[in-house]
Amino acid sequence: MSTTTPTADLSAAGVSIWLDDLSRERIASGGLEKLIAERDVVGVTTNPTIFAGALANGAAYAEQVSALAAAGADVDTAVFEITTDDVRAASDIFRPVYDASNGYDGRVSIEVAPDLAHDTDGTIEQAKALWAKVDRPNAMIKIPATVEGLAAITAAIGAGISVNVTLIFSLDRYRAVIDAYLTGLEQAKAAGIDLGTIHSVASFFVSRVDTEIDKRLTAIGTDEALALKSKAGIANAQLAYELFEQEFGADRATALLEAGANRQRPLWASTGVKDPALPDTLYVTELVAQGVVNTMPEKTLEATFDHGVIAGDTVTVAYVEAGAVLDALAAVGVDYDDVTALLEREGVEKFIVSWNELLDTVRSALESAR
Repeated sequence: MSTTTPTADLSAAGVSIWLDDLSRERIASGGLEKLIAERDVVGVTTNPTIFAGALANGAAYAEQVSALAAAGADVDTAVFEITTDDVRAASDIFRPVYDASNGYDGRVSIEVAPDLAHDTDGTIEQAKALWAKVDRPNAMIKIPATVEGLAAITAAIGAGISVNVTLIFSLDRYRAVIDAYLTGLEQAKAAGIDLGTIHSVASFFVSRVDTEIDKRLTAIGTDEALALKSKAGIANAQLAYELFEQEFGADRATALLEAGANRQRPLWASTGVKDPALPDTLYVTELVAQGVVNTMPEKTLEATFDHGVIAGDTVTVAYVEAGAVLDALAAVGVDYDDVTALLEREGVEKFIVSWNELLDTVRSALESAR
């Protein structure tokens, strides 16, 4: 009988477990501390969808909404105040983890407004505003990996801001994200900023890749196509880790690491299984590698704790097989570039919808309070 839990085994294998959820109720109830103590959680990520759900269902925000209404705050100001307060409070809860890991973990991410996804200057401005408002060294600002987001990533890193790059789907875009990070580090170094204080993760989305590609494989309908179902997301992520190893082992990155910089860690996002026919821990157990983050919805976290089987590194041993999966997808007619471009567009659009829901919820609450 093992004396450890699957989440402890996952941590021991080098995977940092971050929760993909945050609400004021979870903060106030002691739920975050409990997950740190009992589920090996060492960080939190948020996004517009998470905040929209929290605000829509959360009586915990009523007092602050009333105060903001009385002060005459508009909806944008109210959302900014409410979300940064949650992230600041969560950052304080995770501060012992941050201190114990020398900044490696204990991170809490907050995203720039998704309607800025194609606005470089607007993203830079809001990233700086969020960083200053949260005012915690263990915060991270989420910036989407759109073409316009790349320059914003560089500018934020160059200003000493820790960044969670989100909505990465393709290997080519991931390569550009790494370049943006390294360029930012070079700018920070030139500005005399301590590179050791800057941390970053690159959030590579997993299950959404399978959802879209499996739909296309089903439409193709051949035996060869159907045999590839539910393999693309994992293969894509495994090849992303290979790219991570290559780029951070190259001369350019090595020089920055020797100057005190940190590697930009790969983060597996969208790890909740969408297809009920698949094992509910699939995107956890098949993506175990040293130095990665897996950000999980609570359902996936609990499934992993309950029955996840952690068998060591399942990534670096699979590069050849992963490459063969992408080659086979192309051979049956799946256009990888079209899939990843579509997923990026949809990812931005879905977050904009959630952001508008969040604004509507807060707007209604402010009006009711007044």
